[in-house]
Amino acid sequence: MDAASYSARDVVRDGTPVEIRALCPSDREEMQRTLGRMSMDSIVHRFFSPRAGFSDAEVARFVDVDFIGHVALVAIADGQIVGGCRYIVLSPGRAEMACAVEDRWQGRGLGSVLLRHLGAIARDAGIREVIAEVMPGNQGMLRLLRSSGLPTISERDPDAVHVTLALGDAAAARSRP
Repeated sequence: MDAASYSARDVVRDGTPVEIRALCPSDREEMQRTLGRMSMDSIVHRFFSPRAGFSDAEVARFVDVDFIGHVALVAIADGQIVGGCRYIVLSPGRAEMACAVEDRWQGRGLGSVLLRHLGAIARDAGIREVIAEVMPGNQGMLRLLRSSGLPTISERDPDAVHVTLALGDAAAARSRP
């Protein structure tokens, strides 16, 4: 599977179609517009602090991915980016992942769709374990990870819940896009 040219059609829980595809450098402005449509709570849950904006260097780090050590997908609906997820390889077979969904799309199953597609790409790349650092108050993300159908281990400290998902072969059969 070529992550850099990945594109698939899927639907969220209410039947609304979405395209899940590789993030492109040309998505830079649309990604910034999407972040601008997100509430401060959603921004804090994703980035662990309030943000009024992002520097050019931060935006470049988000959109200029190599699709080997850093893979990023976006969800497109009605011509707009409405969510995204990514993983960054930490060591062979192990990666950190993150996900963000625009507020008006939260609770519709888009995070699950994104996670399923990202998981398939990760497995194909030899990733067997993904780790997510989640704010303790981010119940939506914690529910998403726990309901993924993948074996999970959670550890809590005062600042974050560390959730590890196993992407082994048994999980692969249940979560292929």
